[in-house]
Amino acid sequence: MIEVLVVDDDTRVARVNAAYVGKVPGFHVAGEAHSAADALRQLEALPRLDLVLMDHYLPDETGVAVVQEMRRRGHQTDVIMVTAARDVSTVQAAMRHGALQYLVKPFAFAGLRSKLEAYAELRRTLDGGGEAEQAEVDRIFGALSAPSEPDLPKGHSPTTAELVRQSLMNADGPLSAQEIAERTGVSRQTAQRYLKLLERTGRARLTLKYGDAGRPEHRYVWATRA
Repeated sequence: MIEVLVVDDDTRVARVNAAYVGKVPGFHVAGEAHSAADALRQLEALPRLDLVLMDHYLPDETGVAVVQEMRRRGHQTDVIMVTAARDVSTVQAAMRHGALQYLVKPFAFAGLRSKLEAYAELRRTLDGGGEAEQAEVDRIFGALSAPSEPDLPKGHSPTTAELVRQSLMNADGPLSAQEIAERTGVSRQTAQRYLKLLERTGRARLTLKYGDAGRPEHRYVWATRA
């Protein structure tokens, strides 16, 4: 599990963000902090911490200043800024102090989810270790540039899209349209339509399963698990 500290001065927003994190497989909220001092205390106290979702506007200090202090103290915990601060100087300062990503408020669950999934993909890439050729270096640097959740075309239901997405993402391996249909309760044709949309937008990858005869079966796997 990827252990996450959620930092936001608004306790309600912190709870919402923590709930969002908890909905993404592979992530666990280790704690919440509502000030710079509290965030630094928890960084020292928590036995393990992988990622901080850092607000910028805190009551006693800025989020960027907290990141700077983290680095001064030797904490290499990864940081994604989650804030309403839109000025370029703040974005630049966050980048210079090692924030991996920057998510501007307000955002929907899909926006945070895409950042977390991209971060998980980066972790998997780095955990491989060893030396990297240029293609692998490019992959590492591009891992957090995952596309945002696409707008659904006319006639597509957000609820159905989420059901298909969750089923595919939580699967142990590739699934066919029929298997997705059985898991979600939609028709096979509907499942196929949403799977093709996920494939077109880069969220899923198509694999082929060849049988003894006839056309190969189309099966889909969540992109970050392929």
